[in-house]
Amino acid sequence: MPDPLAQERAHLAASRAALRAMREDVQSLDIRDVTANWVNAAVLSAQIDERIKALADLSHTPLFFGRLDYLDTTQDGRRFYIGRRHVHDADGDPMVVDWRAPVSQPFYRASRKDPQDVALRRRFGYTGGRLTAYEDEHLSDPAEADKASELLQAEIERPRVGPMRDIVATIQPEQDEIVRSGLSGSVCVQGGPGTGKTAVGLHRVAYLLYAHRERLARTGTLVIGPNRSFLHYIEQVLPALGELEVRQATVADLVAHVEVRGEDEPAAAVVKGDARMAEVLRRALRSHVTPPTEPLMVVRGSRRWRVPAYELAEIVTQLLDRDIRYGAARDALPQRIAHAVLVRMEEAGEAPDDRVQDAVARNAAVKAVVKAVWPAVDPARLVLRLLSDAEFLARHAEGLLTAEEQKTVLWAKPPRSVKSARWSAADAVLIDEVADLVERTPSLGHVVLDEAQDLSPMQYRAVGRRCSTGSATVLGDLAQGTTPWATASWAEALAHLGKPDAVVEELTAGFRVPREVIAYASRLLPYMSPGLAEVRSVRESPGSLEIVTCRAEDLAASVVAACRASLRHEGSIGLIAADARVPLLAEALREAGLAVLSPGEETTAESRLTLVPASLAKGLEYDYVVLDEPAAVVDGEPDERTGLRRLYVALTRAVSGLTVLHAAPLPPQLAP
Repeated sequence: MPDPLAQERAHLAASRAALRAMREDVQSLDIRDVTANWVNAAVLSAQIDERIKALADLSHTPLFFGRLDYLDTTQDGRRFYIGRRHVHDADGDPMVVDWRAPVSQPFYRASRKDPQDVALRRRFGYTGGRLTAYEDEHLSDPAEADKASELLQAEIERPRVGPMRDIVATIQPEQDEIVRSGLSGSVCVQGGPGTGKTAVGLHRVAYLLYAHRERLARTGTLVIGPNRSFLHYIEQVLPALGELEVRQATVADLVAHVEVRGEDEPAAAVVKGDARMAEVLRRALRSHVTPPTEPLMVVRGSRRWRVPAYELAEIVTQLLDRDIRYGAARDALPQRIAHAVLVRMEEAGEAPDDRVQDAVARNAAVKAVVKAVWPAVDPARLVLRLLSDAEFLARHAEGLLTAEEQKTVLWAKPPRSVKSARWSAADAVLIDEVADLVERTPSLGHVVLDEAQDLSPMQYRAVGRRCSTGSATVLGDLAQGTTPWATASWAEALAHLGKPDAVVEELTAGFRVPREVIAYASRLLPYMSPGLAEVRSVRESPGSLEIVTCRAEDLAASVVAACRASLRHEGSIGLIAADARVPLLAEALREAGLAVLSPGEETTAESRLTLVPASLAKGLEYDYVVLDEPAAVVDGEPDERTGLRRLYVALTRAVSGLTVLHAAPLPPQLAP
């Protein structure tokens, strides 16, 4: 009887050979005689290069991870191998089917209750790229009992060395529903630690690019993360799925109109981030429009054409009432004035055409009126004036901001110019708002916004402008909101984003954090985010949580010892500490001879310990976490609620084990 494992290895070898042949076919293409000019040649050459990259065979990444054997009633009883990309043989027959194809969907959703005409689902196990095991589920056999997948569990628990990896082999049914939701609608995913919301968002991008490639190739896709460390951590997920063209950015990257060199006090940042600022800015911008008081005289040859002031004022009022963008209205104004002149020409018996109207619109007198009535506005200069001129701010914030709020956002010492100003991150968002009021921000086809709970209303508006005609996937956890302006509800956040009709999905099954660890961290939920569902971890790992009490003078040494002990295990190690304690711990580790990485630096087999400030821990994960002094993490925030949320984030970064060391008393919610 043939050895099933040997047969599967043979299919893997044949599939890899077929993939190499596909790549060689592309590499051998000669485009010299099929392009009309050098531009076409350059475009086609770039497309070929991208195709060659997409067909790369990554030896450490399994080419396929599953198999579906259908019943004769569907797909004619055919067998499909499910993998990260499509591979076909020389005759064009599929050897591996893309996980995003409709025929692959039952791999994620079929069950004994709903087998979806699948007779057998097989999962494969790999060690170092070598196929070493398989596991079968006979979904249509009522005699076979339900059992947990050991290979699935092993894949979830596999040590995490290096950047974040894809979850394409372990996507769960509730995750798959979100991944395969359509492009036309926006989705908001509320998920606690370890529920896979970030991976779901990235895999949704990969699915949408597969299902709507031509459309998204024209309109573009974007993944927005909270910081550079986070983006570096996730940057390999989409390339591993064959998607190389998705841009990644932070909100700060999107609004980089000025150099950010300053930092606001929390109270000022909250006001600047409030949605009311949008109306303040709109009023300030429109205040530059001055109704004309003098008539216009246009000279053409020997004729003079007069447009009275009241008619010019009517044109300006009509444009203001239309509430179109400031720059578009300014561009339309000379044409409107020229049209009024043409009406007079026609009344005088002339027959002017469009060329005459364009010439009148470019007339020096018309240009002078436009410059005086509707002047060009630089967004940064307008925001500079608003934050420097108390009278100007008061005039446009009347009925919107209180006198105290106005005083909060005003600069104590106004800068002399845009270049000399110490702009803050919140100021850059205000400038972006004005820039959009002047000229429409181009919209992308789809945007993924991760860690969205930490955005201010004005930041939501900035992101929403980038997907105003597209859709969005919003990912976050209200319990992990650690900014002073963190959103209170997804309904409010989605309204600011411009996607009030987005479907809100909640992921409550945890796959990353051990049950003991998430249960310990969840003690904080009633105090910081009452009403949120607790994550139910599917992973029970006895001994994964250790609480150690130390003397204050021994704490740093105990932390070093805990890191050294964690390094005996396989996988990545994260030492998380309050930002203020990071320099002290860095020095202790250096003296102990332990090399450490900074967040975002890639872990390797030789260098696996990362020192993580608590403020940068969000979104990251490590096999083992050593948490230094929880009380210091809480005290490092402006208020207790935010501090408890920061601590909740730090407690939930571990995949296999968490060691908590403290000298100060633990927060009461975590006390034994």
